[in-house]
Amino acid sequence: MQEIRIPREGVPAPLWPVMNALCDVATGLSDAIGRGPLAGQLAASIGSNTDGDDQKALDVLADDAFAFALKGTGVRWYASEEQETVAEIDVNGALAVAIDPLDGSSNINCNVSIGTIFSIQPALSEGEATFLRDGSHLLASGYFIYGPHTALVVTFGNGVLQFILDRTAGEFIQTDATMIPPEASEFAINASNYRHWSSPVRAYIDDCLAGAEGPRGKNFNMRWVASLVAETHRIMCRGGIFLYPGDERPGYKNGRLRLVYECAPIAFLIEQAGGKATTGTDRVLTQVPASLHARTPMVFGTADKVDRVSIYHDLPEPEVSALFGNRGLFRA
Repeated sequence: MQEIRIPREGVPAPLWPVMNALCDVATGLSDAIGRGPLAGQLAASIGSNTDGDDQKALDVLADDAFAFALKGTGVRWYASEEQETVAEIDVNGALAVAIDPLDGSSNINCNVSIGTIFSIQPALSEGEATFLRDGSHLLASGYFIYGPHTALVVTFGNGVLQFILDRTAGEFIQTDATMIPPEASEFAINASNYRHWSSPVRAYIDDCLAGAEGPRGKNFNMRWVASLVAETHRIMCRGGIFLYPGDERPGYKNGRLRLVYECAPIAFLIEQAGGKATTGTDRVLTQVPASLHARTPMVFGTADKVDRVSIYHDLPEPEVSALFGNRGLFRA
C-alpha cells in the first residue's frame, strides 16, 4: 500500500489518490535532487524530446516515476512533455493528467530551484482530444518546487493551497494559503532577447527600466531564473510580472512555453491566487491547443501589471513608441 503523503482534508475525494501519488513521487525526487551529484549524473544529457529540447537523465526518470505511480488512481490518460503521444494508464479511469515532470532541468547542476507542473481534468473517450481543449475543463493544477524546502502549491478551483514537505516524516503539511500580493515592483523577462521583441513588449520594458523618472513613476527590479516554477513561486510569494513573449527568431513566434503542460496549469493557479495570465492580449485559459506540444506566449502575475501589457498591445504603433518618454500614456 502506498504511503499517505498528503492529508485528505482540503483535497476533493476523487482527486486524492492522484494527488497522493504525485506527492509520493515528488518526495522521492526531492530527496534525489537534494543529494545533487551524490545521487548520480542527474544532469547528464541523454538526448532530446519530441520538440528537440535537451533531455536530462532526471527528466526521464521523473516521467517514468509519475506514470507508474498514477496506476490505480483513477487516471485514464497521461500526457507528458517528455512523450510524443498520450499514454493510457487505466481504461476505466475518469481523469486525465498533463505534466511537465521536471521543469527547469537545465538548472539541475547549478543548484537552482526546479519543479514539477501538473493539471488534472476529466477524461474523454479519446486521449488526445481530452487535452486539446481550453482551460475551462481543469479540475486542479499546481506545481512542486524543489528548493531550500520542497513545496506543493495547488488549486482545486476554490483558491490556492500550499503544502510543505516535512523531509523527516515524508509528508506534505498544509500551511497558510497563498495569494499574489497586489503591489510589487519586480518583472521577469530574458532581456538578452530585447532586439527580437515586438514593439509593445519593448515599450513596456523600456518604461519599467526608465524607473522613477519614466512614465511609470517608480523604480523596478528585474529578475530571471529560467525556471518557470521558480519564477511562478516568487510571484506567488512577492507579486510582480513574468513575460515570455513570442519574438522574431525562428521557432519563437509563439514563445517556447507549452500550453498543455505549462501555461494552462500555471494560468489556472495564478487566477485562483488573484492574478491574471494572458498571451499578452488574450486570456490563456481560453486558448485551445492545436497539438499536444503547442506553444503560446505567456504573461502572468499581479493583475494590474498584466492588464497594462495588454494595453500596450492594443495601441497603434506610433503611440506605443511614444510611451517611453516624459509624455507617455501612463505618465503619473
